Order: sequence, then structure tokens, then C-alpha cells
Amino acid sequence: MDVQEALLQKIEELQKRIMDLTKQNEAYRVLVENKDLKDAKRDYKDRLFKFIFGNPENKQWTLSLYNAINGTEYADPEEIQFNTIGDAVYLRMKNDVSFIVAFEMNLWEHQSTYNPNMPMRFFIYAGRLYEKYIAGSDYYQYSSMLQVVPRPVCLCFYNGTREQPENQVLRLSDAYEGNGDIEVQVTMLNINYGKSRKLMEACEPLQEYAWLVEAVRKHQRKKLDLDSAVDAALDEMPGEYVMKRFLQENRAEVKNMFLTEYNEEKVMEQERREGMKEGMREGARLKEAEVRDQVAADLLKEGGMTVSFIARISKLPEDAVRKLAKSMGVAVF
Repeated sequence: MDVQEALLQKIEELQKRIMDLTKQNEAYRVLVENKDLKDAKRDYKDRLFKFIFGNPENKQWTLSLYNAINGTEYADPEEIQFNTIGDAVYLRMKNDVSFIVAFEMNLWEHQSTYNPNMPMRFFIYAGRLYEKYIAGSDYYQYSSMLQVVPRPVCLCFYNGTREQPENQVLRLSDAYEGNGDIEVQVTMLNINYGKSRKLMEACEPLQEYAWLVEAVRKHQRKKLDLDSAVDAALDEMPGEYVMKRFLQENRAEVKNMFLTEYNEEKVMEQERREGMKEGMREGARLKEAEVRDQVAADLLKEGGMTVSFIARISKLPEDAVRKLAKSMGVAVF
């Protein structure tokens, strides 16, 4: 193969690469302009977990879960003081469930996707919650006496489809490069149906919630759409379940919450994939530049060609060709 054939082959490879990149960029543009994904990302509603365990109308279920986790026997649900952060207080900064009971600041988050960065989120939430607590109490930060505050308890309830331990601890310090002076510890509990049996047996509402999520997934595996899967799961929910009537009476809200979490997972997964694609595109762009430089360098080594000809063949600007020629010690005209 002579030099001209080699150059033509390289040019064809370069043109094909450019066409592939153009197609990828167009696919990404379509994704970004997809209204459903944009709406799902911009307008998340409350989670079903929060609807059940962070609902002032059903404090008894929150207290049941609290007792199951802590081995306590508190009987008065009115002892729970919800202080969950909502959008109305901090724009785009809201947590799932937080409340004070027995002089403890309980922060509960639900996750359907494993996230090792939860300690940072809890750190931010805790700062907001203690700020609210101080503003509404007689706490005096300039006092010469120690001001006592509720102790924080951070729990993350996980029910994603990827296998995780029943109980694990996530620490903010794991993200540090070296030692740091601030630590946040989050206990992550696996509440998928069939997991954490001791906890489930101690809290009927949690076991029923886990059953419902698994039932919806089961019906989805049977190729039902999400709306139909939720209907089927609610209809076959055992009659003795304490939450059945409440969930059936709020069927529309329950459907919306399942759809919200489904969209959230879809968007997060799509963003992860797009991040990988963008990395591949960047690598392709670098490779494309290398190919152009190599084509120009090969032509310069052959000699006897004008700058404009080399620029046209290699797709490099003429100034770039001259700069490359200078670095190679090649005279051009």
C-alpha cells in the first residue's frame, strides 16, 4: 500500500468516526429534550416510604418502626414531633422523614438505589434540622454552660434490587483523603421482603410495605405496566394487613409515588450511562485529534506538499499544520 492509499484509508476512518460521534450527539440531544425525563428529574414527589412512615395521620406506624429498631416500647404516638424538611423551607432540599422522640433527632431516608454518599446528605440535613431546632428552643449558643441537644440517629432504609447486606454502616470519613475532624455515621438497613426478618417481625407496617414493593415488582416481571402492577398488588394484599385500607383508599397517591420512584431510578441510571458515554465521546475526540495530527505528520515527512493541501487532507487548520511542521523541523510552503 503506497502513501496515497494509506492516506485515503485514514481519511475514510476519520470520516466514519466523525459520523459515529454525530449520531451519538444527536441521541443525547433527544434524551435531554425528552419531556418525561426532564419532568421526572425536576419534579420528584414524596416517596411511598415517607407517605407511610412520615405521615402525621399515622404516627402509630412511625412509632412501631422506631420501637422495632431500638427495642423500646413507647406507646404514645403523640410523643413523636415531626420536623421533616420540605421544599417550602429549603428549595430543593427536603429529606424523607425526621422527628424528635425521647430527646433523639431521628433522620430516616429511603433509597431504592445504593448510594455510598448518603453520609454527606445526612450531614447537610442534620445542619438544617438543628438550625430549626435551635430557632424554636431556648438554646443559647453563647452560654458558658453546655447546651444539651437531641442526639442524632441516622438511618437509611434500602430496598433496591441490587444485593446488599442486611445491616451496614456508611461513614463520611470514607470520602476523606486523610483524616478529618467531622464524622457522620449512617446505618443502612436492607428492608427488601425476606431480609432483616427480626426487624420485620417486630414491625408489621414495615413488613407490609416490603411485601407491597415486592408484589409490585413481581407483577412487573409478568410484563404488567407499572400502573396495572400496583393495582394488582393492592388488590391481592392480605385482608389482615393493617395498612391495606389506608393504601387502597389512597390508591392514586400510591400509584403516583411508585411512578415517581420508577422515574427517579430511570433518570439516575440514564444519567450514569450518559456520563459513561460522554467519557467515551471525549476519548473519541482525543483519538480523532491524534489521527489528524498523525495524518499531517505523515504528509509533512513525505515532503513536497503545500500547507493548504495538508490541511485539507488532515482536516487540521493551516496554522496547526505550520505549528506541527515547526515542531518537526520541516520546511513548508
